Amino acid sequence: MALPQRIDEVQPIATPVEAPRIRRCTYRRLDRVSDGPESGYSVSCVYPDRSAARPIGNLETSLAVCAICTASHIFRPDED
Repeated sequence: MALPQRIDEVQPIATPVEAPRIRRCTYRRLDRVSDGPESGYSVSCVYPDRSAARPIGNLETSLAVCAICTASHIFRPDED
C-alpha cells in the first residue's frame, strides 16, 4: 500500500513572457533572413511612396522606431 508523501511547494518550470506590442502598420515590410541555423526577420519601412524601402533593423530594434512613428493613417483602423 502506498502512503501519501508530503510534497514541497511546486514551482513552475517557466514563467510566461509577455510578447511586445507591435502596432499593425500598412507600410511595414518583413523579410525572412536566415543566417545558418538561425533565422529571423529584417524589417523595412516603405512609407510614403512604397518604391524604396528603408531598413529599420530586426523585429526587436524596429519596435522603438515604429512606436514613435507619428504619421497619420498608416496604422490599420483597429490599431488607432
